Amino acid sequence: MAQPSAPPAYDDKNPLYPPPPAGYHQPPHYGGYPQPGGYHPQPGGYPTAGGYAQPGGYPAAGGYPQPGMAMPTMPMRFGDNGMGDGSPFQSADWDDKKVRHTFIRKVYAIISLQLLVTVGIIAVFTFVHPVRSFVQRNVAIYYASYAVFLVTYLVLACCQGPRRRFPWNIILLSIFTLAMGLMTGTIASMYRTNAVLIAMLITAIVAIIVTIFCFQTKVDFTSCPGLFCVLGIVVMVTGIVTAIVLSFKYVPWLHMLYAAIGAIAFTLFLAYDTQLVLGNRKNTLSPEEYIYGALTIYTDIIYIFTFILQIVGRD
Repeated sequence: MAQPSAPPAYDDKNPLYPPPPAGYHQPPHYGGYPQPGGYHPQPGGYPTAGGYAQPGGYPAAGGYPQPGMAMPTMPMRFGDNGMGDGSPFQSADWDDKKVRHTFIRKVYAIISLQLLVTVGIIAVFTFVHPVRSFVQRNVAIYYASYAVFLVTYLVLACCQGPRRRFPWNIILLSIFTLAMGLMTGTIASMYRTNAVLIAMLITAIVAIIVTIFCFQTKVDFTSCPGLFCVLGIVVMVTGIVTAIVLSFKYVPWLHMLYAAIGAIAFTLFLAYDTQLVLGNRKNTLSPEEYIYGALTIYTDIIYIFTFILQIVGRD
């Protein structure tokens, strides 16, 4: 019986092992004993190292967000329901002048109403003698208004939801303004009328000069927030030390020093917050944060007034 010169073709039908769609590769003819390359593919027959997915085939380390790299957020649009990262600050990348001017007008319109209400309360507490006497005899009005001021300030400054949601933001800001006005009016009732008027005049001049300076200067206060954080800590520590010392013995020069440090510090804070609102520097406020912008600038102006009042009405 003659030996076949080659094995049967691989395209024979086998119900147990059906051929692949592309068929089997035909091996070479027998030439005696099978050669190493007859049945087994050479090393080059398998996929080379480059044929499999290399480590570079998976996303590189930069392909996933690293701990120090924030995920991109949706763009903030004025009048839109865009969602941000919860922070009122962002880079100065909204260059639409119409949006910026609308934002600035809205902030300063709110500040004007706040200052108008505050000046009215101060005028009542200063010029209406029955009210002035009643406030001077009842110090609880000051502490109650301070508590309401502190709570509403923390809610508006720390919580994005109430700060951006209408009408809760307007309601909270109105309560905050009334509490701040009562607190400031109570302080003003303890000083002479001419001292209150001089302090109001000086505060108005300082606020106008700082605003014009922020429009014209090339100095960017927003690029060094750490410095202002340190300045705030200095004012707080100085105030605590002054309160402790004055509770035992009144030291006029220490009181004046604290008032001067506070007035200078909050003047710098006013410049910083004004540049955040103007939006022409490294950092700026989001165009949706008009409540936060009005809150910070109004608070700076009121604190400048109270510190100047302590200096002018020192006797």
